[in-house]
Amino acid sequence: MEKTQAYKRIQELTELINDANKRYYVDNAPTISDYEFDMLMKELESLEKDYPDLKSADSPTGKVGSDLFNPVPESGSIGVNGAKREFEQYPHRYPMLSLANTYDISEIQAFADRVAKGIGNVCTFSCELKFDGTAICLTYRNGRLYRALTRGDGTVGDDVTENVKRISNIPQVLKMPADFTPPRSNPYPWPKEFEIRGEIYMPWEAFDRLNEVRIKEEETPFANPRNAASGSLKLIDSSAVAERGLECTLYHVLGEDLNFQTHAQALDTVASWGLPVSDKRNICTSIDDIRDFITYWDTERKNLPFATDGIVIKVNEIPYHTELGYTSKVPRWAVAYKFKAEQALTRLVSIDYQVGRTGAVTPVANLEPVQLSGTVVKRASLHNSDQMHLLDIHIGDYVYVEKGGEIIPKITGVDPGRRCPDAARPHFPEFCPDCGTPLVKDEEEARSFCPNQSGCPTQIKGKLVHFLSRKAMNVIAGDSTVEQLFNKGLVWNVADFYELKKEHLLMLDGWKERSAERFLNSLQDSLETPFEKVLYALGIRHIGETTAKSLARHFGNIDSLASASREELLATDDIGEVIADSIKEWFSDEVNIEIITRLKSSGLRFATDAVKEKLSDSLEGKTIVISGNFSIPRDHMKKLIETHGGKNSSSISGKTSYLLAGEKAGPEKLRKAESLGVQVIDEVRFMHIIGQIPDKSDETNDYIHNEQLTLF
Repeated sequence: MEKTQAYKRIQELTELINDANKRYYVDNAPTISDYEFDMLMKELESLEKDYPDLKSADSPTGKVGSDLFNPVPESGSIGVNGAKREFEQYPHRYPMLSLANTYDISEIQAFADRVAKGIGNVCTFSCELKFDGTAICLTYRNGRLYRALTRGDGTVGDDVTENVKRISNIPQVLKMPADFTPPRSNPYPWPKEFEIRGEIYMPWEAFDRLNEVRIKEEETPFANPRNAASGSLKLIDSSAVAERGLECTLYHVLGEDLNFQTHAQALDTVASWGLPVSDKRNICTSIDDIRDFITYWDTERKNLPFATDGIVIKVNEIPYHTELGYTSKVPRWAVAYKFKAEQALTRLVSIDYQVGRTGAVTPVANLEPVQLSGTVVKRASLHNSDQMHLLDIHIGDYVYVEKGGEIIPKITGVDPGRRCPDAARPHFPEFCPDCGTPLVKDEEEARSFCPNQSGCPTQIKGKLVHFLSRKAMNVIAGDSTVEQLFNKGLVWNVADFYELKKEHLLMLDGWKERSAERFLNSLQDSLETPFEKVLYALGIRHIGETTAKSLARHFGNIDSLASASREELLATDDIGEVIADSIKEWFSDEVNIEIITRLKSSGLRFATDAVKEKLSDSLEGKTIVISGNFSIPRDHMKKLIETHGGKNSSSISGKTSYLLAGEKAGPEKLRKAESLGVQVIDEVRFMHIIGQIPDKSDETNDYIHNEQLTLF
């Protein structure tokens, strides 16, 4: 490859890897597999080795992925006035690095050879399962949990201590071993302060349960347990963390007063203090031992109750760790062997076509039961007709199944060599399998929809269940209640709920006076539900919780939203053309307008509560993104923007007026602002604009502005 070609490819790879890192660490929604990512990284490393003068100072090959620059989090994470709440950040006492990894056993031999050459001696290796979760660093002081930090960027992490306290197997107070005899110098077996690092993960059972709820509410399911664990750990509401079923395993101890000679001794000791340490580890003395350990767990991992994506091999003797040292990104005394993505081969028995509450028709394959990732799989998603055509799938085919982004696994391939000669190709229905209405194809989503939103029984029942759900109106009722109410003709749309009487409810199977009263009281309580949740409860296609909050804040009431033009909708944060068109279509339906009218009469809230105090129009029409730390809390800064007529946004786009940059402003946001020509201002300049600091000459302001930017 010529140098000019190499330069172009290095730029492409850097952009691809940075984007993949953001989607993996920040968005918790990866779009490529670990293997694809690792191959991109290896290609970049190879090119930088061949052309060292083309390697940039901030190349992704020299740094760990960062989870510090978070998007608007999921439910429960919105602070005062709708502003995103950030976690406090603290530096790591010791850098928190990543691991070199490989998919080739011969590279494990090369690693062992490098170790032997580096220490000039033989050593043993500790082989452990590589848990597929999110990294955590715990600090204990005087036997009590003091602080818990995420990996962050390796040098600074987010403080998630309150959330970690909600994880049941992490002790807040260490336990005293029964056989401990205290020396005079320290009455406790542990040092006054130490760090221990590990992985917070979500077992398959908890992951499946969480995604079942998300799919039922037509929210995007988590792609895998790692993403679910990472997203759960960043919830602002720590009580919600307790519901997620997270667990932890710890694997690396650090501190100044530790006298461990081997890694195995360290783990055995901290386990006696009550800290969760994996028992699935072994000390190996040769490459053959390591290979046997890898081979065993490559098969046995399918029976584990949690996800594991490889084996970590560490030099067992701790003094050699110092001797071998570190690169800028990884320790030289450890390496990870990564398993290939787990697949199962089984036979496709039949295909069902399911209708969701938004009308989307999804093909679901019925399979001969097969073990996969700790569970027995009987069904798998085929997504849409295009995917079925791409796979060239036939009834009776033997298909490859992976556990992907859904509780229902996905079919990734077909074994055509095992196909029966008379196997029939399935035909995607042209009519709704529930109500018989001709289906329409949404080309952008490659999905087929039933357009009969107000007459298709499955869609209607789905909307009713969604309306009552915990994240919407939070009414005490389940699927069976909705099924009975619908089948008896008592409820046809969501407005009908508020016209139910006790005598109606007593017609339901198994319902008595008390259950009817509880349901009616719960309906009455739902009248206090804030506007953004009511808007989400209406079930407008593409309107999730976050989007509903943005719309409620921007328009203030349902009438303004209903009458908004397409251009006004597009001017709202996080609203694109697809969502804008969906909103316009929903409010153009007279049936929906009648439902809104009836819900208003029942007393539901269709306007935001607070009237914003407006201090000036100095930021009128300005959209501002803030990044970094300021002399006042970020929530206060965002409120200042609103009270002076401005609008907060979480991401930079061509519509952004200013990037308000404080100390430690995000470098990605600074770069994006520069590329889009967005003006960057500091806190001093901002205070001048809103009149909170007496204005000076433009020349002085420009000087302050430029001096501030040199700090970033």
